[in-house]
Amino acid sequence: MAVPVAFFALFFAYPVTAIVGRGLKAEGDWQFGRIGEVLSRPDILDVLWFTTWQALASTALTLLIALPGAYVFARFDFPGKQVLRAFVTVPFVLPTVVVGTAFLALLGRGGLLDELWGVRLDTTVWAILLAHVFFNYAVVVRTVGGLWSQLDPRQEEAARVLGAGRFAAFRRVALPALAPAVAAAALMVFLFTFTSFGVVQILGGPAYSTLEVEIYRQTAQLLDLPTAAVLTLVQFAAVGGILAVHAATVRRRERALKLVDPAQTSRRPRGAGQWALLGGVLLTALLLILLPLVVLVERSFDGPGGYGFGYYEALQSVGAGGSSTFLVPPLEAVGNSLRYALVATLIALVIGGLAAAALTRRAGRLVRGFDALLMLPLGVSAVTVGFGFLITLDKPPLDLRTSWILVPLAQALVGVPFVVRTMLPVLRAVDDRLREAAAVLGASPLRAWREVDLPLVRRAVLVAAGFAFAVSLGEFGATVFIARPDNPTLPVAVARLLGRSGELNYGQAMALSTILMLVCAVSLLLLERIRTDRSGEF
Repeated sequence: MAVPVAFFALFFAYPVTAIVGRGLKAEGDWQFGRIGEVLSRPDILDVLWFTTWQALASTALTLLIALPGAYVFARFDFPGKQVLRAFVTVPFVLPTVVVGTAFLALLGRGGLLDELWGVRLDTTVWAILLAHVFFNYAVVVRTVGGLWSQLDPRQEEAARVLGAGRFAAFRRVALPALAPAVAAAALMVFLFTFTSFGVVQILGGPAYSTLEVEIYRQTAQLLDLPTAAVLTLVQFAAVGGILAVHAATVRRRERALKLVDPAQTSRRPRGAGQWALLGGVLLTALLLILLPLVVLVERSFDGPGGYGFGYYEALQSVGAGGSSTFLVPPLEAVGNSLRYALVATLIALVIGGLAAAALTRRAGRLVRGFDALLMLPLGVSAVTVGFGFLITLDKPPLDLRTSWILVPLAQALVGVPFVVRTMLPVLRAVDDRLREAAAVLGASPLRAWREVDLPLVRRAVLVAAGFAFAVSLGEFGATVFIARPDNPTLPVAVARLLGRSGELNYGQAMALSTILMLVCAVSLLLLERIRTDRSGEF
């Protein structure tokens, strides 16, 4: 645990504590009265209210739309099922900037709806809610569907034989078993939407602001550190409560259930009702997931002179069309992002692998607290972390403000939780007696790990590396502060282009988003070929 604890203490706890301290201290004294002052402001109360109710609405809408999909993937066997499962998972690993850009191309000015019916939904809450459903659809499908596929269907069949109707059998048999998984998925969706940044920043306009967006505005635009510090503490407390409840639901789900091989529960649809359900899920995936991505790609080729590669060619030059958005050609952001993501993946594998090994071999409250600590970067303000990097890592021996390693370090913070969550179930499944036998035969702990654990978890390591690479590639909240103008990452480059007026900047943003989407999609398709579908863990 020593190396992961040191990593999180230095690159997470220290920057966050420093930025909060600067906001709440005045002349060396803590000014806790600022908390009440900030939280009593009407504009801040409006932000807190919108953050909460849009997260609740997004969660409810995601469950309503995604639960039928979870059932279809759990119980039905149909051609192309594996490809479709990878396809619906693509949005989850897409950067939020790309998601916002895709829905902007669909719902915004000059978008598909605007051209067909003269309807614009950008700068409305509906655009935000739909984008959140798009982004989190796979969380419900993979988390709930994974467990649903392992529930013995004969239990429901026995209830039907005893006279229960189809709905009553589901409500009394399947639903109680699925409730912890549904609760865990709902909490994760709520967490992701509660801390939403890129989607709201692009689609919400000035009328809507979540806590994360407001922290960015107070920090980067208004330089009001006291307000930003208070909002960071509020978000930290909320995320801590959500993660505590989530941990409790996961422990409930891990209790004894009669589980079977998913292959035994999957069959071809029967009857008109089941085929209609399958068709409805496919239509939902087509409209909700495929359509925004197709429109995004189409807009990247639709130039002023007709369809072509004009926007992609413009990415190779600096200041095309009179723009001074970049000091280097925007296309260089592709190479920068790939290099940063590879380094971040290596860091996340080392830190996450050590953390997972420690959690496997130890128990108790301390370790459970350590497990929760590893999840905090997913919910705590990435904006705060990024700005904290700038004000803390500025003195020897850690003067990293001008170093390229700063970006991979920030990206690795969000990659580590995915590595831990992917490797931990597999490591816990390794029989301790195998390690003990290797020790009896004279193997050192390192050799026992290399000869026993590594062959069994190799595929899980590859899956973890893929997830860490994808989320590192799309990290935006912290990177927007620390990426240098001459070395932008893809998400930062897209956001800068969207922030400037002009058709050329808009088209280049679409082109860069398409490139980023394709890289993430290829990574996920490779993951789907090597993944070990052992449980419902996402």
